[in-house]
Amino acid sequence: MPSSPFPLPPGAAIGIVGGGQLGRMMALAAARLGFDVVILTPDAGSPAGRVAMREIVGAYDDPVALATLAAACPVVTFEFENIPADALAALQAHGAVAAPPAQALAVSQDRLAEKAFLNAAGLTTAPFAAIDREDDIPAALERLGVPALLKTRREGYDGKGQAWIASPDAGAAALHGLGGRPCVLEGKVAFHREISVIAARGRDDAFCAYPVGENHHEGGVLRRSLAPAPGWRTDQPRAEAIARRILEALDYVGVIGVELFQLADGALVVNEFAPRVHNTGHWTLDGCEVDQFEQHIRAVAGWPLGPTAPLAAVEMTNLLGVEAEAWQALAGDRTARLWLYGKRGSAPGRKMGHVNRLRPLP
Repeated sequence: MPSSPFPLPPGAAIGIVGGGQLGRMMALAAARLGFDVVILTPDAGSPAGRVAMREIVGAYDDPVALATLAAACPVVTFEFENIPADALAALQAHGAVAAPPAQALAVSQDRLAEKAFLNAAGLTTAPFAAIDREDDIPAALERLGVPALLKTRREGYDGKGQAWIASPDAGAAALHGLGGRPCVLEGKVAFHREISVIAARGRDDAFCAYPVGENHHEGGVLRRSLAPAPGWRTDQPRAEAIARRILEALDYVGVIGVELFQLADGALVVNEFAPRVHNTGHWTLDGCEVDQFEQHIRAVAGWPLGPTAPLAAVEMTNLLGVEAEAWQALAGDRTARLWLYGKRGSAPGRKMGHVNRLRPLP
């Protein structure tokens, strides 16, 4: 193998760790650019595996599966951040180039480490405290006040792994409800709205960002995003500056999603970042010249980044559980662009697809 495989030529293979919907949409984007895709997933017949050239079935920490993936692909990326950090190290030990970098994965997997990293980078987060045991809670609540949000340091997504503490005497029960695991306690942020920015950094340090989106959650799960967000041109420079600082501090390659709280005075507070393509960027599939999935493939393959200009305003709505069973009506809706993820079996709150509805740009 040459010292640098970049830019990766069409016909080369790109590995993706994870077989869900994000991997599926990355695989489709990669195929359109002429790449072959190999998926590593513990689940045979995964949504991503069914649209890829090859599917390797194995645990994310399976040394044989990791060696097989690295042998097949000079470059490997991942679709979600809860894979073992050692998996990236193993892939790189076998000669594959991993992107985004292992540091981004490690930081994003630990909410306490993530907040410490963001503060060290000069960015504002919610006030927080480490909770390693029940005895840590009283002092933390005294400093942060109530209500406060208790989150497990690791794992948890879409509202899982977190609990609000409404009164000083409710902390122990909240920690017990989360299994007594190490947590981080966040002070409540009086935000005006939740927004996000999807950005990318290439192997040549090039940077680009999509217009800011406004996000609405229900029960901790993203329900819909509006992009570009109302007033986005005012907020864009600050959101881009935040994303750029994170990307450069991590020496990042690929697409990142940065979730932000906007305060009443317009100030931005970083909630968290995801080192991958992101649900709040699904609007780009129909609303931009180059969507976030193609952008990610371009970045990890060492290609030039593509334009991010919006072609339309988009309202993206997640289809949860049985909502996707209305596919026939949605397919007949001329205002809707339907994306279904190929998942076998729905469950309440499970993301089965999404719909993009296009509007003229303001």
